[in-house]
Amino acid sequence: MRFGILGTGMVGRTIAARLDELSHEVMIGTRDVAVTMGRTDPDRMGNPAYLVWQREHPKIRLATFAEAAAHGEVLVNATLGSVSLEALGMAGADNLDGKILIDVSNPLDFSRGMPPTLTVANSDSMAEQIQRTFPRARVVKTLNIVTASLMVVPARVAGADHTVFLSGNDAEAKTKVAELLRSFGWKDIFDLGDITTARGAEMYLPLWLRLLGAAQTPMFNVKLTR
Repeated sequence: MRFGILGTGMVGRTIAARLDELSHEVMIGTRDVAVTMGRTDPDRMGNPAYLVWQREHPKIRLATFAEAAAHGEVLVNATLGSVSLEALGMAGADNLDGKILIDVSNPLDFSRGMPPTLTVANSDSMAEQIQRTFPRARVVKTLNIVTASLMVVPARVAGADHTVFLSGNDAEAKTKVAELLRSFGWKDIFDLGDITTARGAEMYLPLWLRLLGAAQTPMFNVKLTR
């Protein structure tokens, strides 16, 4: 299957590499290809420049947001929540039409330092804003509550039966996303309901950040026992 990944950060790279490993055809989208490839310094988290990662993943093409969105049968929004609507606008509404759009973004605001706050909460969510702005896209919120490496290989923590959640209005889209998650190794996939339930998944992030600080590791997740 062809995937278009929007975002060249660690989340986008990690998902792209896993899809490539699973023999999917992957293209990553960025705002400006030349600028992205021209960076040589590590990012603020110490991750190597995209150019270094690209050399290690030669089959994954880098293109503009619009080209990646046109390429993908399924799209992944792995951009920062603060710029997601802008990035998707650059991808082009026509390129999103009818396609499953997996939203893994979080509406985090770092302007006041750490820990970040949420730019939207309680009565709205980033996923809902995306769905309203691009009504013909089939938005599914998932994977936003775990660190990037666990998104694609949940077995990196003991048991691998911890829980991942889905939110979205399109039942068929959620079924197909669940199949993809199972190919990553997820066993416990819980459908929260329509796209408004993404509010809960996004508002979990303040707790996740406190757990990260207390545990001194991002390698954890929740398990829904029932």
